[in-house]
Amino acid sequence: MNRMQGFGWRATHCECPAHWGYGTPGVRPGHEGYVRFKTLADRLIASVLLLLALPFLVVAMALVRLTSRGPAIYSQVRVGLDGKRFRIYKVRSMYNDCERSTGPRWCTADDPRVTPVGDILRKTHLDELPQLWNVLRGEMSLIGPRPERPEFVSNLEKAFPYYRDRLRVLPGITGLAQVQLPPDTDLTGVERKLMCDLYYIGRLNPLLDLKIVICTGLGVIGVPFAAMRALFGMPSVDAMECTCGSERVSVMGAAQAQAQPA
Repeated sequence: MNRMQGFGWRATHCECPAHWGYGTPGVRPGHEGYVRFKTLADRLIASVLLLLALPFLVVAMALVRLTSRGPAIYSQVRVGLDGKRFRIYKVRSMYNDCERSTGPRWCTADDPRVTPVGDILRKTHLDELPQLWNVLRGEMSLIGPRPERPEFVSNLEKAFPYYRDRLRVLPGITGLAQVQLPPDTDLTGVERKLMCDLYYIGRLNPLLDLKIVICTGLGVIGVPFAAMRALFGMPSVDAMECTCGSERVSVMGAAQAQAQPA
């Protein structure tokens, strides 16, 4: 077996998307009904949450406008379901037009592009509230893989097998990867999140979604994922190691050279 085809997880049977027994990898057969229900529930819940969050959103936008130049809300093109591009909306947490000289690049620890107010918004996740509008528009789900920027996707597809299969469901505001892993800063982080995303797609069910929602709320108030894993039996990325091939997929060497975003 080609090592790039051996991407799976520890389990009693192989959970690799390539071995689910049907044409194009994606949502496991039998889960389609829940996906349709989830889309309707997302829009209903998002409409309620948006009304409840409106006062917090107004305060956040006012603080941004008072402390830095530029709009309070910014939009950015992301890649969504089946590769369709859409505009994601967020409360601006970085200095306006901060990529003018560098071009698109990942965030880093203590990123100098983040404003003091933006740092608070990111830590409390208040900057994510406008994405409820994306959910109402049917472009995102409350739970799913985070949507990536198109500038990065093509290179990441070259480095990782099945990377595009994370586009088989709507991207989400929160998800299995988001509750336990920090934002991507390198290819190793992308690999770990990809494992979580494909694991989630393969086991998509109401109980897992409920656990992710609870863990998201607990994470906002600072509860560590290790405690949430013990309480709710959440799957850890460390338990998703490849077993259907002789080696885990490596993201080092030549793959890193060709896929590292500018």
